Amino acid sequence: MAVASPNRLLSSLKSEEFDLLAPSLIRVKLPLGTILAPAHARLEHAYFMESGFASVVAGDDKEVETALIGFEGMTAVSLVLGDDRSINKTFIQGEGSAMRIAAHDLQRALFECPSLHRFLMRYALAFGAQVSQTAVVNGRATIEKRLARWLLMAQDRFRSDTFPLTHEFIATMLCVRRSGVTVALHILEGDRLIKSNRKYITVLDRPGLARRSDPSYGVAEHEYERLVGGRASPAVPTRMRQKLVIQRSISR
Repeated sequence: MAVASPNRLLSSLKSEEFDLLAPSLIRVKLPLGTILAPAHARLEHAYFMESGFASVVAGDDKEVETALIGFEGMTAVSLVLGDDRSINKTFIQGEGSAMRIAAHDLQRALFECPSLHRFLMRYALAFGAQVSQTAVVNGRATIEKRLARWLLMAQDRFRSDTFPLTHEFIATMLCVRRSGVTVALHILEGDRLIKSNRKYITVLDRPGLARRSDPSYGVAEHEYERLVGGRASPAVPTRMRQKLVIQRSISR
C-alpha cells in the first residue's frame, strides 16, 4: 500500500532526499512502554514519529525527562550529529506509530545527500533548544508551571484535547512526588483549565494553560518553526507518495 507519512520531517523533504530514505523506511506500531533506544547502547534504528510520542530520559537511578518527540521529529538525533549512541533512554509514553529506518541506512543517506544532512542538523538544533528549556523550567519553576508546560507539549503531540496520562506517570516524568502532581492538577482543575481523572486529562482552556505555564513554553516551539518548519518544500510530492511502498508492518 502506497502511503505518505504524517511525520513533519519526512513530509518536508525534497524529492531527492526522500528518495534516498524511502526504500529503507518501515512503518511500525509502538505500544506504550516500547524502548526505542536503551541508554549507553549503540543505536540500531531511528524513528520518525507519526503518532503518539516518545520520551527521552536521563539518569540511571532516578530518571528525569529531558525531551518529548512526536510527529514533529525523530529519535536517535546522535546519528545526525555523527555518533552512534546516546547516554539517554528513549521510550514510548504515548502509543502510536513511526517510520523506522536502520541506523546504517540513515547514516548512508546523510553521507550521500548533504542537503538532507543539513536539514536534519537543523532539527537537531531545535531538539537541543527543547532540552535546554526543559533544564530551565526544571530549575526555576513551580510544579504547577512545569505541569502546565508539560501538558501543553503533550497536547501538541497528541493533537487532541483529551489524552491518556496518569498522575503517577506525570510525577515520574517531572521527577516530583505524585502528591505534588495531584495538588497541581487540582489547582489547574479548580481554575477550569483542565479536567482530569485517573487515566485521562482534558485541556479545557489552552490559552489559559499557556498563561499559567512557565515562559519557557513556546521558546523551543518557536525555534522549531524557525529552523525546521519554514523550509519551502512540498509535503512529499505526489510521485514520491507512489514510490513509497511499505512492504510490511511490524508490531513491536
